[in-house]
Amino acid sequence: MTTTSTTGGTGATGTYAPRPGAAPLGRMIAAQAVLETKMLLRNGEQLLLTVIIPTLLLVLFSSVDIIDTGAGEAVDFLTPGILALAVMSTAFTGQAIATGFERRYGVLKRLAASPLPRWALMTAKTASVLVTEVLQIALLTVIAFALGWSPHGNPAAVLLLLVLGTAAFSGLGLLMAGTLKAEATLAAANLVFLLLLVGGGVIVPLDRFPDAAQSVLGLLPISALSDGLRDVLQHGAAMPWGDLGILAGWAVVGLAAAGKFFRWE
Repeated sequence: MTTTSTTGGTGATGTYAPRPGAAPLGRMIAAQAVLETKMLLRNGEQLLLTVIIPTLLLVLFSSVDIIDTGAGEAVDFLTPGILALAVMSTAFTGQAIATGFERRYGVLKRLAASPLPRWALMTAKTASVLVTEVLQIALLTVIAFALGWSPHGNPAAVLLLLVLGTAAFSGLGLLMAGTLKAEATLAAANLVFLLLLVGGGVIVPLDRFPDAAQSVLGLLPISALSDGLRDVLQHGAAMPWGDLGILAGWAVVGLAAAGKFFRWE
């Protein structure tokens, strides 16, 4: 440590370098977001959920005629659903599992005692999710184009659907991670992922289910996101207000519940 001093009329004062204290808030959030992203991308299980499974599903069901996806190319039906699945895998499943084990091992408790505010930690986690989703969507889009995908519609509507879907799944993931034990979160998050993969309109069209089931499944956030993206990207719809409303409702409820019931230890 080096010091410099100046002499005044009443004595000497010292200026120390480096100066102790917390970094600016923006820099702390950015550093934590980078760390969260690196940890997410280095985790083999998370990569399986966020990259490998969506990619394999897109390639397999676009190339092999296993499921009747209706008129048109299979890739045009499947790509919006796979994009929705990618958002769910990162914002819900991956975030719930990672945060649940951070809570179990006391990581969140220690971070909560640092100069980084709790809301800033959640902001950093959200930024990490968004960065991962951008990478996912870019990769899946390139693969879909290679398979012959022909998207349509309004890019602004797609962006709004993805943002609301991310908010909805993030709230639900943090609620699960902040209320259940880590092992229960691991089991429940993976189970929900599998159930929504099958019954959320991702691969199997909702109209293949009984009428009574369709009315319930259509209210799920994964169904609203996949159907909304499909309406825009496959059918050229301007703005799927119904699906946006469902996602907004889930986002408000999930984030509010997570904020109220999340336990840091």
